[in-house]
Amino acid sequence: MKYDFLIVGAGFAGTVAAERLASQHNKKVLVVEKRRHIGGNAYDEYDEHGILVHRYGPHIFHTNSKKVFDYLSKFTGWRFYEHRVLAKLNGELYPIPINRTTVNKLYGKNFRTDEEVARFYESVREKRYPVKNSEDVIVNQVGKDLYEKFFRFYTKKQWDLDPSQLSASVCGRIPVRTNDDDRYFTDKYQFMPKDGYTKMFERMLNHKNIDIRLNTNYKEVMDDIEFDKIIYTGPIDYFFDYKFGKLPYRSLRFEWENHNKEFYQPAASVNYVDSEKFTRITEYKYLSAQKSKTTTIAIEYPQKEGDPYYPVPNDKNRLLYEKYKTEADKLSDVYFVGRLAEYKYYNMDQVVANTLVLVEKLFKNH
Repeated sequence: MKYDFLIVGAGFAGTVAAERLASQHNKKVLVVEKRRHIGGNAYDEYDEHGILVHRYGPHIFHTNSKKVFDYLSKFTGWRFYEHRVLAKLNGELYPIPINRTTVNKLYGKNFRTDEEVARFYESVREKRYPVKNSEDVIVNQVGKDLYEKFFRFYTKKQWDLDPSQLSASVCGRIPVRTNDDDRYFTDKYQFMPKDGYTKMFERMLNHKNIDIRLNTNYKEVMDDIEFDKIIYTGPIDYFFDYKFGKLPYRSLRFEWENHNKEFYQPAASVNYVDSEKFTRITEYKYLSAQKSKTTTIAIEYPQKEGDPYYPVPNDKNRLLYEKYKTEADKLSDVYFVGRLAEYKYYNMDQVVANTLVLVEKLFKNH
């Protein structure tokens, strides 16, 4: 059988590309995935206790894009969900991102208005200009003490780099608030797929024009497959056989526990910002709103080796990526999309949006 497209990877980028090509452009598509399942890092499944868990860490869907939300809504119902995160500091729990409640509790203040909190930040911030890295971004907003307490140790654990060695975009992802809004995200659309991510992916890939091969390394089967073009969503350095050296990624190791109680902690995620080797504990019942007498948690340990999760954004790595990007741009029939292929710390909705644009561009002149 001859395919119009070989798609490498069955995560968000590969799945969206496959679905659009098959359903909108009547293209024959083969999706090749090295893991045993579809869904990439958003894969979820029911554990042996009947709790829906995300095997690769919590994936919280949030977007301001109506286009992305409407597109995914073709394949899933939704359950309204607003994510909340607490930071554990000196045995006390504080809302994160830092907000009025955090400041009042930490410093024994009684600020009641946004203006009072803004004045407090102004009095403690250190003006950093230009803002070059993740330390600058936070210290410039809220000063050294809040930075040391909530960001420095946690970031070092997560990335194995001091925030001063990371691009400003890393800690820049996390807002600082003057009000008491304790939601982690403020996007217009905040939902979880009603039946889970995997079910949504299954519906997207359920098309007569789409074939899927799991447990398969595309490099081992490429010579046996007839195809015209490739959409590649894996690590870009692997595609080019690491010819310029390996791009660093951070990975995660999870320890799973089930506890014989209704809830283990007071929020979906608790970040451990000043102690412990792990970064956070996520309790999955919050995400699925399931009712059960037991609860399943995952303790996250960042590590260097393992499946690539996060590109490590700094100048040195960006320059190495640019070398690979230059090679990629020379290829007329291979398209690179997604977090690993573009070496960018994208959210899920950004990957969906970028993939929709890519497929539109491919057929713009037809």
